[in-house]
Amino acid sequence: MTDILGIIKTQREARGWSEYQLAERSGLPQSTISSWDKKDMTPSFASLEKICDAFGSTLSQFFADGEESVVLTSSQRKMLDKWNCLTEAQHNSLLILMDSM
Repeated sequence: MTDILGIIKTQREARGWSEYQLAERSGLPQSTISSWDKKDMTPSFASLEKICDAFGSTLSQFFADGEESVVLTSSQRKMLDKWNCLTEAQHNSLLILMDSM
């Protein structure tokens, strides 16, 4: 089973954030965040989404279970969205063009 509180603590500490800073960035009350550890409670889905937003990640990345998470910039997301609209032939053409650069 995934240690949700452990992941939150690890990611918070990796950023050098206090519980207060996480609360500010996520929009959650600090008392809520501190009560999770004190009472060994699991955050609600809505709270976890806010935590992920504060960390700049998705729920999928949060639960990746040790797999390296990839955070895309807005430019990379835009490019990926456009890539997804292309046909297979267009993918191949674009890859050839990029290889030639």
